[in-house]
Amino acid sequence: MHMNTPELTMVLHGPAVFDSGEAGWLMGTIQPSRSVVAGVIARTAAEESNLAVEFCPEPPSTILSREQGDVFLVNRGRSEESGYVFGDIVAGRMDPARGLIHIECSCETVWVWNGGDPGLAERLAQRTGYMLRNAQSNLKTEAATRTVRGCIPGEPVFVNGIVVGKAMAPSVIFRAPGGMLECVAGIEPKAHGLEKLHRRGPLDLAKAWCKSGILRASCARHAAGGLRKGRILVIDHCGHELYRRLDAEVCGVLSIGDDTTAVCAHICAHRGIPVFGVVDGDCDGIIEAAYAPGSVVVEAIEERDDELGVEIAGSLDAMPHEWYPWTGKMLRQLMGRARVVVDTRKHA
Repeated sequence: MHMNTPELTMVLHGPAVFDSGEAGWLMGTIQPSRSVVAGVIARTAAEESNLAVEFCPEPPSTILSREQGDVFLVNRGRSEESGYVFGDIVAGRMDPARGLIHIECSCETVWVWNGGDPGLAERLAQRTGYMLRNAQSNLKTEAATRTVRGCIPGEPVFVNGIVVGKAMAPSVIFRAPGGMLECVAGIEPKAHGLEKLHRRGPLDLAKAWCKSGILRASCARHAAGGLRKGRILVIDHCGHELYRRLDAEVCGVLSIGDDTTAVCAHICAHRGIPVFGVVDGDCDGIIEAAYAPGSVVVEAIEERDDELGVEIAGSLDAMPHEWYPWTGKMLRQLMGRARVVVDTRKHA
């Protein structure tokens, strides 16, 4: 039975709520009118769950602010603290007059942020059996700096999908004078990551996607093989853009960069799309490896993945390619310059 509301939208964030089975349970228990998934890896987990959801590449705060009727956020943080911090961030980016209702599965709590709809919160708490608690967002917007909170020392820190360092404290502080990211406190910078980020041009720190921690703890579920011939998509150090650029004509992905290859391979494994990854051994372990049959990963011997990958990408055109002949040709051309570290072609 639907809750007594004309339009009830559930916005789900992150893969953990799907991998834990809580997304399916909440959909069955609350029966929202619509369920919208925010996030790239969350989309992979949602697709694997076979639940009736919609996908949106925008941040949760944007989706929640735009939706009409009753709307609430669902999240499963790594801990109660990280879940609370996430809710604080989302609530702080929304209109304070609207508030936010946030179901945090890590501590089985319905948070009412900034005076959000108490009636909706009460109904959700009754349906789920979760605790009902009030909170006030204290997120401070500072033009000069950006703080990433809820970090665990030792874990990777991302800016716009690129690992720029390793957290050394619960909070990491950035600034970006002239659009160039600088690590102020709480982080051990990764020079190569910062270099990759800066190659994209000036950074708008206020709008940047910043997070810490691995992207997903669970392994991707494999699917049957895709096209043998089609377009080869190039993803150069921007794995978070993969879904936006995938279409039915893609037969494989050329991924440049260790972390980018890990993300692309994880997402593509679920769709049965092979990757040709170009890496240089600089992986941060952000996601569990998974490769569709036909995938190959090569590690540069003396060059950097950037240089080798751009060279390969430059040889591609918009014409359809046969994946297996193309990968064989690339391996012959790279002989002596790169070593094969993953090869799943024999499983295809």
